[in-house]
Amino acid sequence: MTPGPDMSGAPAPFPPPSGAAWLFPGDVMHHRMKPRAHRFAYKVFCLLIDVDRLEEAGRRSPFFSIGRWNLLSFHEADHGTGSADTRPGRLRRHVDDLLGPAGVDAAGGRVLLLCYPRMLGFAFNPISVYFVYDRQERPAALIYEVRNTFGEMHTYVCPLEPGQMSEAGIRQERDKRFYVSPFMGQAMRYRFRIRPPGERVAVRILETDADGPILAATFTGRRSDLTSKAIVKACLTFPLMTLKVVAGIHWEAMKLWFKGIRLYDRPPAPAPVSYGDAASGLLGARQPDHA
Repeated sequence: MTPGPDMSGAPAPFPPPSGAAWLFPGDVMHHRMKPRAHRFAYKVFCLLIDVDRLEEAGRRSPFFSIGRWNLLSFHEADHGTGSADTRPGRLRRHVDDLLGPAGVDAAGGRVLLLCYPRMLGFAFNPISVYFVYDRQERPAALIYEVRNTFGEMHTYVCPLEPGQMSEAGIRQERDKRFYVSPFMGQAMRYRFRIRPPGERVAVRILETDADGPILAATFTGRRSDLTSKAIVKACLTFPLMTLKVVAGIHWEAMKLWFKGIRLYDRPPAPAPVSYGDAASGLLGARQPDHA
Protein backbone atom coordinates (compact mmCIF):
# COMPACT_ATOMS: atom_id res chain seq x y z
CA MET A 1 0.00 0.00 0.00
CA THR A 2 1.28 3.49 -0.84
CA PRO A 3 0.15 6.87 0.44
CA GLY A 4 -0.22 9.99 -1.69
CA PRO A 5 2.75 11.78 -3.30
CA ASP A 6 5.72 12.38 -1.01
CA MET A 7 5.47 15.88 0.38
CA SER A 8 7.89 15.39 3.30
CA GLY A 9 8.71 18.58 5.17
CA ALA A 10 5.99 20.58 3.44
CA PRO A 11 2.53 21.51 4.69
CA ALA A 12 -0.23 19.26 3.41
CA PRO A 13 -1.38 20.70 0.05
CA PHE A 14 -5.10 21.36 -0.31
CA PRO A 15 -6.01 20.25 3.25
CA PRO A 16 -9.66 19.21 3.58
CA PRO A 17 -12.00 21.66 5.29
CA SER A 18 -12.83 20.88 8.91
CA GLY A 19 -16.36 19.80 9.71
CA ALA A 20 -18.79 17.17 8.48
CA ALA A 21 -20.71 18.76 5.58
CA TRP A 22 -20.97 21.93 3.51
CA LEU A 23 -22.84 23.40 0.56
CA PHE A 24 -21.06 24.66 -2.54
CA PRO A 25 -23.29 26.96 -4.61
CA GLY A 26 -21.81 27.51 -8.03
CA ASP A 27 -22.03 27.16 -11.79
CA VAL A 28 -22.04 24.29 -14.28
CA MET A 29 -20.87 24.92 -17.84
CA HIS A 30 -20.71 22.63 -20.88
CA HIS A 31 -19.02 23.75 -24.08
CA ARG A 32 -18.94 21.50 -27.12
CA MET A 33 -16.39 22.62 -29.70
CA LYS A 34 -17.14 20.30 -32.65
CA PRO A 35 -18.52 19.29 -35.06
CA ARG A 36 -20.83 22.21 -34.19
CA ALA A 37 -20.44 24.61 -31.31
CA HIS A 38 -22.90 24.24 -28.46
CA ARG A 39 -22.66 25.84 -25.02
CA PHE A 40 -24.88 26.14 -21.96
CA ALA A 41 -24.45 27.11 -18.32
CA TYR A 42 -26.67 27.07 -15.25
CA LYS A 43 -26.43 27.64 -11.53
CA VAL A 44 -26.53 24.72 -9.08
CA PHE A 45 -25.30 23.80 -5.65
CA CYS A 46 -23.45 20.70 -4.51
CA LEU A 47 -23.10 18.98 -1.16
CA LEU A 48 -19.67 18.06 0.18
CA ILE A 49 -19.95 15.47 2.94
CA ASP A 50 -17.50 13.46 5.05
CA VAL A 51 -18.58 9.84 4.58
CA ASP A 52 -17.32 8.95 8.09
CA ARG A 53 -19.36 11.68 9.79
CA LEU A 54 -22.82 11.26 8.34
CA GLU A 55 -24.59 11.19 11.69
CA GLU A 56 -22.89 14.45 12.68
CA ALA A 57 -23.83 16.02 9.33
CA GLY A 58 -27.46 15.06 9.88
CA ARG A 59 -27.55 17.17 13.05
CA ARG A 60 -26.55 20.39 11.27
CA SER A 61 -30.10 21.50 10.42
CA PRO A 62 -33.71 20.32 10.78
CA PHE A 63 -33.95 20.81 6.99
CA PHE A 64 -31.22 18.25 6.24
CA SER A 65 -31.37 14.51 6.95
CA ILE A 66 -29.32 11.38 6.42
CA GLY A 67 -31.20 8.45 4.95
CA ARG A 68 -34.70 9.90 5.20
CA TRP A 69 -36.92 12.40 3.37
CA ASN A 70 -36.39 16.10 3.96
CA LEU A 71 -36.02 19.38 2.12
CA LEU A 72 -32.42 18.25 1.52
CA SER A 73 -31.08 14.80 2.30
CA PHE A 74 -28.20 12.46 1.66
CA HIS A 75 -28.65 8.70 1.17
CA GLU A 76 -25.70 6.33 1.09
CA ALA A 77 -27.71 4.09 -1.25
CA ASP A 78 -27.52 6.78 -3.96
CA HIS A 79 -23.80 6.09 -4.30
CA GLY A 80 -21.56 3.12 -4.70
CA THR A 81 -22.77 -0.16 -6.11
CA GLY A 82 -26.20 -0.15 -4.51
CA SER A 83 -25.40 -3.33 -2.60
CA ALA A 84 -27.74 -4.81 -0.01
CA ASP A 85 -25.37 -3.72 2.78
CA THR A 86 -27.33 -1.22 4.88
CA ARG A 87 -25.05 -1.13 7.93
CA PRO A 88 -23.66 2.23 9.05
CA GLY A 89 -20.42 3.02 7.25
CA ARG A 90 -21.41 1.20 4.06
CA LEU A 91 -20.10 3.98 1.82
CA ARG A 92 -16.71 4.15 3.54
CA ARG A 93 -16.34 0.38 3.19
CA HIS A 94 -17.18 0.72 -0.50
CA VAL A 95 -14.44 3.34 -0.96
CA ASP A 96 -11.90 1.24 0.94
CA ASP A 97 -12.78 -1.74 -1.26
CA LEU A 98 -12.10 0.39 -4.34
CA LEU A 99 -8.79 1.70 -3.02
CA GLY A 100 -7.32 -1.69 -2.08
CA PRO A 101 -6.67 -2.93 -5.64
CA ALA A 102 -5.28 0.52 -6.50
CA GLY A 103 -2.62 0.23 -3.81
CA VAL A 104 -3.83 3.30 -1.90
CA ASP A 105 -3.57 3.28 1.89
CA ALA A 106 -6.19 5.69 3.23
CA ALA A 107 -6.49 4.09 6.69
CA GLY A 108 -7.04 6.86 9.19
CA GLY A 109 -7.62 9.38 6.40
CA ARG A 110 -10.75 11.20 5.37
CA VAL A 111 -13.06 10.71 2.39
CA LEU A 112 -15.14 13.67 1.22
CA LEU A 113 -17.85 13.19 -1.40
CA LEU A 114 -18.94 16.01 -3.72
CA CYS A 115 -22.39 15.36 -5.15
CA TYR A 116 -25.91 16.67 -5.59
CA PRO A 117 -28.05 16.04 -2.51
CA ARG A 118 -31.60 14.83 -2.74
CA MET A 119 -34.02 17.74 -2.90
CA LEU A 120 -37.51 16.82 -1.70
CA GLY A 121 -36.50 13.17 -2.08
CA PHE A 122 -35.07 13.23 -5.61
CA ALA A 123 -31.50 13.36 -6.93
CA PHE A 124 -29.58 12.50 -10.07
CA ASN A 125 -25.79 12.71 -10.12
CA PRO A 126 -24.17 12.66 -13.59
CA ILE A 127 -20.84 12.66 -11.73
CA SER A 128 -19.89 12.39 -8.06
CA VAL A 129 -16.30 12.91 -6.93
CA TYR A 130 -14.69 11.31 -3.88
CA PHE A 131 -11.68 13.17 -2.48
CA VAL A 132 -9.51 10.66 -0.59
CA TYR A 133 -6.90 11.87 1.93
CA ASP A 134 -4.24 9.97 3.85
CA ARG A 135 -3.81 10.25 7.62
CA GLN A 136 -1.62 13.38 7.15
CA GLU A 137 -4.54 14.99 5.27
CA ARG A 138 -2.68 14.86 1.96
CA PRO A 139 -4.68 14.06 -1.19
CA ALA A 140 -4.15 10.38 -1.99
CA ALA A 141 -6.71 9.54 -4.69
CA LEU A 142 -9.74 10.75 -6.57
CA ILE A 143 -12.68 8.52 -7.45
CA TYR A 144 -15.02 9.61 -10.24
CA GLU A 145 -18.45 7.97 -10.10
CA VAL A 146 -20.27 8.54 -13.41
CA ARG A 147 -23.90 7.82 -14.22
CA ASN A 148 -25.95 8.01 -17.40
CA THR A 149 -29.69 8.44 -17.89
CA PHE A 150 -30.02 4.74 -18.78
CA GLY A 151 -29.56 3.73 -15.14
CA GLU A 152 -25.94 2.60 -15.56
CA MET A 153 -22.87 3.61 -13.57
CA HIS A 154 -19.11 3.36 -13.90
CA THR A 155 -16.39 4.29 -11.40
CA TYR A 156 -12.91 5.51 -12.35
CA VAL A 157 -10.43 5.00 -9.49
CA CYS A 158 -7.46 7.35 -9.86
CA PRO A 159 -4.63 7.22 -7.29
CA LEU A 160 -2.67 10.45 -7.09
CA GLU A 161 0.68 9.96 -8.77
CA PRO A 162 3.86 12.08 -8.54
CA GLY A 163 3.67 15.09 -10.83
CA GLN A 164 -0.13 15.21 -10.93
CA MET A 165 -0.48 17.88 -8.23
CA SER A 166 0.68 21.49 -8.31
CA GLU A 167 -0.33 24.76 -6.71
CA ALA A 168 -3.04 25.03 -9.36
CA GLY A 169 -4.64 21.72 -8.41
CA ILE A 170 -4.66 18.12 -9.61
CA ARG A 171 -4.37 16.92 -13.21
CA GLN A 172 -5.30 13.35 -14.14
CA GLU A 173 -6.22 11.52 -17.34
CA ARG A 174 -8.20 8.39 -18.13
CA ASP A 175 -9.45 6.62 -21.22
CA LYS A 176 -13.21 6.80 -21.54
CA ARG A 177 -14.79 3.44 -20.64
CA PHE A 178 -18.44 4.28 -20.16
CA TYR A 179 -21.25 5.42 -22.47
CA VAL A 180 -22.66 8.71 -21.20
CA SER A 181 -24.28 10.55 -24.12
CA PRO A 182 -25.66 9.27 -27.43
CA PHE A 183 -23.93 12.26 -29.05
CA MET A 184 -20.41 11.22 -27.98
CA GLY A 185 -18.38 8.27 -29.21
CA GLN A 186 -16.36 5.91 -27.02
CA ALA A 187 -12.89 6.49 -28.48
CA MET A 188 -12.28 9.40 -26.15
CA ARG A 189 -9.98 10.46 -23.34
CA TYR A 190 -10.84 12.41 -20.19
CA ARG A 191 -8.49 15.09 -18.89
CA PHE A 192 -9.48 15.95 -15.32
CA ARG A 193 -8.47 19.30 -13.83
CA ILE A 194 -9.46 19.43 -10.17
CA ARG A 195 -9.10 22.00 -7.42
CA PRO A 196 -9.81 20.05 -4.21
CA PRO A 197 -12.33 21.59 -1.84
CA GLY A 198 -11.30 24.41 0.45
CA GLU A 199 -12.90 27.82 0.29
CA ARG A 200 -13.83 26.85 -3.24
CA VAL A 201 -13.86 23.75 -5.41
CA ALA A 202 -13.46 23.26 -9.16
CA VAL A 203 -13.99 20.20 -11.36
CA ARG A 204 -13.11 20.49 -15.04
CA ILE A 205 -13.32 17.60 -17.50
CA LEU A 206 -11.97 18.02 -21.01
CA GLU A 207 -13.07 15.22 -23.34
CA THR A 208 -10.80 14.72 -26.34
CA ASP A 209 -10.73 12.50 -29.40
CA ALA A 210 -7.85 11.72 -31.74
CA ASP A 211 -8.14 15.19 -33.29
CA GLY A 212 -8.19 17.19 -30.06
CA PRO A 213 -10.71 18.69 -27.61
CA ILE A 214 -14.38 18.09 -28.25
CA LEU A 215 -16.17 18.93 -24.98
CA ALA A 216 -15.35 20.85 -21.81
CA ALA A 217 -17.53 20.47 -18.71
CA THR A 218 -16.91 22.40 -15.51
CA PHE A 219 -18.31 22.96 -12.04
CA THR A 220 -17.00 25.73 -9.82
CA GLY A 221 -18.39 26.53 -6.39
CA ARG A 222 -17.65 28.46 -3.21
CA ARG A 223 -18.08 26.94 0.24
CA SER A 224 -21.04 27.77 2.48
CA ASP A 225 -21.79 26.34 5.91
CA LEU A 226 -24.60 23.78 6.00
CA THR A 227 -27.02 25.88 8.06
CA SER A 228 -30.79 26.12 7.94
CA LYS A 229 -30.50 29.61 6.46
CA ALA A 230 -28.11 28.42 3.73
CA ILE A 231 -30.31 25.41 2.91
CA VAL A 232 -33.48 27.47 2.58
CA LYS A 233 -31.66 30.09 0.51
CA ALA A 234 -30.22 27.44 -1.82
CA CYS A 235 -33.58 25.75 -2.31
CA LEU A 236 -35.30 29.07 -3.04
CA THR A 237 -32.51 30.14 -5.40
CA PHE A 238 -32.38 26.78 -7.20
CA PRO A 239 -35.94 25.38 -6.89
CA LEU A 240 -36.37 21.75 -7.96
CA MET A 241 -32.69 21.75 -8.93
CA THR A 242 -32.25 18.00 -9.35
CA LEU A 243 -35.34 17.74 -11.55
CA LYS A 244 -33.96 20.62 -13.61
CA VAL A 245 -30.66 18.76 -14.03
CA VAL A 246 -32.44 15.78 -15.62
CA ALA A 247 -34.75 17.98 -17.69
CA GLY A 248 -31.76 20.02 -18.80
CA ILE A 249 -29.88 16.93 -20.00
CA HIS A 250 -32.77 15.98 -22.26
CA TRP A 251 -33.41 19.54 -23.41
CA GLU A 252 -29.79 20.05 -24.45
CA ALA A 253 -29.80 16.63 -26.13
CA MET A 254 -32.79 17.70 -28.20
CA LYS A 255 -30.96 20.84 -29.30
CA LEU A 256 -27.94 18.76 -30.33
CA TRP A 257 -30.24 16.50 -32.34
CA PHE A 258 -31.72 19.51 -34.15
CA LYS A 259 -28.18 20.67 -34.94
CA GLY A 260 -27.61 17.36 -36.70
CA ILE A 261 -24.99 15.94 -34.32
CA ARG A 262 -24.31 12.28 -35.03
CA LEU A 263 -25.89 9.66 -32.76
CA TYR A 264 -23.85 6.72 -31.41
CA ASP A 265 -25.31 3.36 -30.39
CA ARG A 266 -25.03 2.40 -26.73
CA PRO A 267 -22.52 -0.46 -26.30
CA PRO A 268 -22.77 -3.08 -23.57
CA ALA A 269 -21.95 -1.64 -20.16
CA PRO A 270 -18.35 -2.18 -19.03
CA ALA A 271 -17.31 -3.67 -15.71
CA PRO A 272 -18.49 -1.36 -12.91
CA VAL A 273 -15.02 -0.13 -11.93
CA SER A 274 -11.83 0.61 -13.86
CA TYR A 275 -8.31 1.41 -12.72
CA GLY A 276 -5.27 2.78 -14.59
CA ASP A 277 -5.02 2.38 -18.34
CA ALA A 278 -1.98 1.86 -20.51
CA ALA A 279 -2.17 5.24 -22.21
CA SER A 280 -2.05 7.21 -18.97
CA GLY A 281 0.51 5.09 -17.16
CA LEU A 282 -1.54 5.17 -13.97
CA LEU A 283 -0.51 2.38 -11.61
CA GLY A 284 2.30 1.64 -14.04
CA ALA A 285 0.22 -0.53 -16.35
CA ARG A 286 -3.32 -1.36 -17.29
CA GLN A 287 -5.14 -2.91 -14.35
CA PRO A 288 -7.92 -5.45 -14.67
CA ASP A 289 -11.46 -4.16 -14.41
CA HIS A 290 -12.91 -4.67 -10.94
CA ALA A 291 -16.28 -6.37 -11.05
